[in-house]
Amino acid sequence: MTRLTPALALLVALSLTTAAAADTTTPAPAPAAPAAATAAPTGTPAVDPNAPGTPYVQSTSGDWDIRCVHSQNGHDPCQLYQLLKDQGGNSVAEFSTVGLPPGQPAAAGATVVTPLETLLSQQVTLQIDSLPAKVYPFLFCNAQGCVARVGFTADEVQAMRKGQKITLTIYPVAAPDQPVALTISLKGFSAGYDTATKANTAALEAAKAEAAKTGAAPAKAGN
Repeated sequence: MTRLTPALALLVALSLTTAAAADTTTPAPAPAAPAAATAAPTGTPAVDPNAPGTPYVQSTSGDWDIRCVHSQNGHDPCQLYQLLKDQGGNSVAEFSTVGLPPGQPAAAGATVVTPLETLLSQQVTLQIDSLPAKVYPFLFCNAQGCVARVGFTADEVQAMRKGQKITLTIYPVAAPDQPVALTISLKGFSAGYDTATKANTAALEAAKAEAAKTGAAPAKAGN
């Protein structure tokens, strides 16, 4: 059924009223005017995929996505990302990692996001190939899941460059005696890590240059 805009509905009503008034031979009540249709939605502005703060996948490296965020200056920070699945192919957790600037306690940082049904008291266990496993606490949970932050030493990053996999273990609340072991593939890690590190170094240098420029502006204006 064709919908009438309010303006068109008003024109129809006026034309019917005028026709009834002009017909003096057989007076009859004017038919009811069609009800004004609900205004058509005007829509909302489309999201600009290149707007600052918008994430995107720059490329892939082996089993990793190189995910970046558009910045105002065009130097976009990036990280490595991998969606973790169980043996049935179900998406269970997310793992992302990025190299940290020199001078930090850790050489690289990582974020683990697990389902809300994770038993937090058992924490997250990570094991790089056959190296000793390490346990990391959860920091918080939100609508997306429960989050743990991880710091990797320089030696661990090198082991990841040469390794095959990281085993991530969590425990479900519904079955605390049945740990869930997920595999983080290290295929493509080394090349992807270098790509992300190069992008982040450029982004950091651009940010420093912009900060220095902004800081010099007041002194220049005062001259």
